[in-house]
Amino acid sequence: MGFTSLCSHPSFSHPWRTLLAHLVSLHLLHLGSAQFRVVAPDDHITAVVGKDVVLRCELSPRKNAWRCSDIKWIQHRSAGLLHHYRNGSDLEQVKEYKGRTELLRDGLSDGNLDLCITAVSSTDSGTYICAVEDADGYAGAVVNLEVSGQPLFQITHPWKVALALVITLLVGSSVVTIIFLHRKQAAQSRKLSESFQHLPITFEYLLHLCIIPPNNNL
Repeated sequence: MGFTSLCSHPSFSHPWRTLLAHLVSLHLLHLGSAQFRVVAPDDHITAVVGKDVVLRCELSPRKNAWRCSDIKWIQHRSAGLLHHYRNGSDLEQVKEYKGRTELLRDGLSDGNLDLCITAVSSTDSGTYICAVEDADGYAGAVVNLEVSGQPLFQITHPWKVALALVITLLVGSSVVTIIFLHRKQAAQSRKLSESFQHLPITFEYLLHLCIIPPNNNL
């Protein structure tokens, strides 16, 4: 059974056909070229949910990767193009990674093929292939990414946090004001009560004021 008939078999889904085509091309072209290799300095990378991660690969021997006609980062699970760079331009990529990947071009001149993935999730765990093609041939390397755990502190909705903080400050300020006014009123009432207690007013004195009218001739 040939490669074409195998790929056209009904049990072969499109993602697997795409991945198999990538792998076969990678293997055959790599065998025919000994000009360079793609090396993964760390083939097992760990990351935390919500954080950014860099998948690292490099050319060996080192050479300017700007001249590479085609650089692809492929997700093994879906066989989709995570990132596709060709002749200085970023091309198509799978929907779930759109706007989340960046080929770090600052390192291309040194032969680095590093790819940054932002805000990783547990579904990003898996195997990734970095494949490079230029006039000297075709080569690739595999990097495994493990995403686990939760970030120590992650703000999902910053505006909600800001609103909650403002409400808390307003409520706290109101409570402090109410307590201050209550204590001030209590102190004034206590002071007034104490002043009345020191007045020399007796029942006989009040009766005297009521019975004897004041003498204006004095």
